[in-house]
This record gives sequence, C-alpha cells and structure tokens, in this order.
Amino acid sequence: MHIPIMSIRYISQKLAQQIDEELMSASGAFSLDQLMELAGLSCAQAVARTFPPSSHKRVLVACGPGNQGGDGLVAARHLYMFNYKPTIYLPKPGSKEIYRRLLKQVENLRIPVIKSEADFEKSLKEQDVILDAIFGFSFQPPLRPPFHTVLRLIKQSKLPILSVDIPSGWSVTEGPQELRTEPDENGRSEIVETFTPEALISLTAPKEGVKGFKGKHWLGGRFVPDELDQKFELNIPPYPGVEQVVELPSPRL
Repeated sequence: MHIPIMSIRYISQKLAQQIDEELMSASGAFSLDQLMELAGLSCAQAVARTFPPSSHKRVLVACGPGNQGGDGLVAARHLYMFNYKPTIYLPKPGSKEIYRRLLKQVENLRIPVIKSEADFEKSLKEQDVILDAIFGFSFQPPLRPPFHTVLRLIKQSKLPILSVDIPSGWSVTEGPQELRTEPDENGRSEIVETFTPEALISLTAPKEGVKGFKGKHWLGGRFVPDELDQKFELNIPPYPGVEQVVELPSPRL
C-alpha cells in the first residue's frame, strides 16, 4: 500500500534522537531490547521481501559497534530462522552488555562471525547480498580505521546491498557526501567513496538524507504509538496485514 510521498515526513537527525528518547522514556515505556528486536525483525523481513532466499540465500550482515550493529545482529538471527545462510562481520564489536548478549544469541545458532578485514574480503566473494548495518543516524565523519577499508570493500564487491536506516557513510541530512578518513600524523586524509544500495529500510520514519533515494525503500519499526505519530506529524503509512514493513513510493522526478 502506498500513500502520497508528500504526506510522509522525512525527519532530521535531532528529531530521530528525540523520538528514540521519548519511546524509551518513562512515558514511552519501551526498552532498548524491545526496540532493537522489532527493528531487527523489520530488517530481516525487508531482506526477505527484496532478496528472497531462493536467489539470495547467503547474506553478509556487516554490523557496526553501536545500536545499528545490534539491529544487524537481531536481523541475522531472524534471517537464519527464515532459511537464509547469514554470515556476520564485526569490524569493531560493540562493548555494551546488550550487544554481547545479541552476539551470544547468534553464536548459539552457529552463525559464522568474522572479525578480520582479510576474512571479510574473502567472504565477500561467497555472498549473494549485503545487509549494511554499520553506521546509524548518529554517525559523524571523519572515517576512522577500520571502517574506511570496510566501506571500500563493500563498494568494490559489486554485491547488491540493503542498508539499514541510512546507507553507511551518508549524511543523515544531506545524503551522499564526500567522506574523508581521519587525518594522519601529517594532517593528510583520503577520500572514501560511499555506495548507493539497491534497497533501504528506514526505521521509525525516513531520514532527510534519503529523500531522493530511488531504490526499493521500506519503512520498518511497527512500534510507534499513534500519539507520538501525531505529535511529530510523522504521517506513518498503514502497515499491511501482519507485515513488519511497508514499501514507500519512489520520489517524483
């Protein structure tokens, strides 16, 4: 089901943070675990709706160290249950207790977890699709090791990509941007090209930086109360049936 694109609100980084805070406030009453579980389930369903296991069974889930990476770990667990063969790449594992528990859950399913750049580069040659859960809407440049290499390898792989919330390296507000590495001891930095995924799943509400995205665009995170939707004039479209995702229309040219 589609609704007119002008009625969907594309939100700023600041508003996205505010909505998360309200959801997890005393009045919102959600826990981070709940939101991450629902977000990760939505991500897995977006993969299934875009890249079915009959053609894209092998999914490399690239997870950053923050909440975005936690969503990826949850998605990998659900993808396993959906009859995919996920592999998880952790360029820099998260240190929070919730992250460690999510990682233990996927390890209990014997889902492969790789951590070195060499193993990542090798694994890319054996995958059908990438789930990009590296950077979320809190990302601020410059790029620090090892992520400059990670983004380069993803772009060079030529594999189809589904990004979570915002393609890694994009500006939450401006979209694709010139991305540089952290300056070295001589003050020099390198430009790292960002990639454009084939598909995207926005969580809670789409962000300003993806307003011109022309690929398949899903909305996930079927947990926003009507009161919060109305307060921020998000105009969230109705989700069909029992689906955790709804497809958003392509931008008008």
